[in-house]
Amino acid sequence: MPELPEVETIVRDLARLLPGSTIKKVEVVRPDLIEDDTPEGFAKKIKGKKIRGVTRRAKNIVMDLGGDRLLVNLGMTGRLLVARAGEEEPTHLGVRLTLDKGRELRYHDVRRFGRLWTLADDAWRTFDGELGVEPLSDNFTAEWLQQAAPRSRVAVKTWLMDQARVVGVGNIYASEALFRAKVDPRRPANSLAPDELARIRDGVRQVLAEAIEFRGTTFLDYRDASGQEGAFAARLKVYDREGQTCGVCGGTVERIVQGGRSTFFCPACQH
Repeated sequence: MPELPEVETIVRDLARLLPGSTIKKVEVVRPDLIEDDTPEGFAKKIKGKKIRGVTRRAKNIVMDLGGDRLLVNLGMTGRLLVARAGEEEPTHLGVRLTLDKGRELRYHDVRRFGRLWTLADDAWRTFDGELGVEPLSDNFTAEWLQQAAPRSRVAVKTWLMDQARVVGVGNIYASEALFRAKVDPRRPANSLAPDELARIRDGVRQVLAEAIEFRGTTFLDYRDASGQEGAFAARLKVYDREGQTCGVCGGTVERIVQGGRSTFFCPACQH
C-alpha cells in the first residue's frame, strides 16, 4: 500500500499539473471504487468544478473543488495518472476525469481496494479531525510523543502505524524509522524513555523526507503521476531484507509478524 512518501510524491506532481483545470466529463468504469454514492451522484458533484489545489492528508490525495473536496485513497494498487486524451488506456481503468486542454486524470486499480469520494466542508472538518498528527508537521515533536506514547502498552511499531495517532506511516517506513532510531519494534510504547522517543521522532521524519526525495518506494505497483517508479527501494536498510547482513553492525536482519504485518529489524542494532 502506498504510504506517505508515495502519496506525497503524487500530490506534488498533481499540484503542479492540475490547479486551474476544469473537470469536463466524469466516467466511472468501476462503480465499486466510489464510496457512499452512486456513479451518477459522484459525477454530478464534481462535473464542471475547477480544481483549485491538490494537497495530502494522511494517505489521501485531496483536491479542492471550491467548497467540496474530492478525495482519493490509492488502497494497495491504485494509480492516479495524468495523460493526454487518446493515449493508451491503462488495463484496469476505474475512473476517468476528462479535463480541459486535452488532458485526462485516470485512476486505475488492479485489486480495487482504493476509493474515491467527495466531502462538503462540514464533513471534511469531521474527517480531518479524526486523523492523527502529520509526521512532517511542526506538531510532531519529541514532546508530543512523550505525552502520547505513555498512554499505550501497544508495541511501538504498531503504535506508529495507527492512523488515529500518527498518519501516513505504514509498514515500510515504521520498520525503517525504528531501525534508524535503534529501537526494538516490539517495545511497548509506554516503556520508551524520552531520548528514545526523540530518536523515533527524528527517524520518522528523516526516512519520510528521504523517501520523498527519491520519489517513493516501488516493489510492484506504485507509480508516480507520470507512471514512473520510485527509487527509494535501493536505500532500504531492513525492510524486506530478512536474512541479509545489516549494513551497520554486520548482524543479520530478522523478520517477525506484528498485527498480521511483517516487521523487519536488526536485533543487534535495535535492543
